[in-house]
Amino acid sequence: MKLRQFGFIAALLFAASISASGPVPPGSIAVPEPVAAVAVVDRDGLADVDFGDTESELTRRGILRTDVDACGPTLAGHALISPIFIDDRLVLLWAGDPVRTPEGIAAGTPVAEVKASYPTVRQLSAPQGTHRFDGLLARDGDRAYLFLHDGHEVRKVIAGYADWAHRLFVEGHGPC
Repeated sequence: MKLRQFGFIAALLFAASISASGPVPPGSIAVPEPVAAVAVVDRDGLADVDFGDTESELTRRGILRTDVDACGPTLAGHALISPIFIDDRLVLLWAGDPVRTPEGIAAGTPVAEVKASYPTVRQLSAPQGTHRFDGLLARDGDRAYLFLHDGHEVRKVIAGYADWAHRLFVEGHGPC
């Protein structure tokens, strides 16, 4: 794993863990996006991005942008989704609200609904003494969703290769 990717993953996990703490300042509540603007991430990726695509292929197609001021490359038209590349291949997508799975699971979904939608989901516990979220790993073959949660509701949705999603959880990294 490249040092840049390691730092990117660590920063995202850190940002996700602190984003749920503290009061919300007045006037900072986001306006919901129109339903048509909601992206769906499935176990293959997005409509125009597949797991396993190379950085160079996505750049050539105009989908991967490296010219923006972000902690890593971004996907054109998908500001709320961070791609994670390992050895030049897309392995994970780190998705923020309102991005959803085909089953409708997104940030804010109750944990009970995740368990009902994915009956074989595996509970992952964050290490004691850390400020990390617990996880639910919904695996299907070599692909999976990793739902980071606070015990009540989903805080982040990560989709991609199952081994990389599990490794991200165990090692505690984020995309920045």
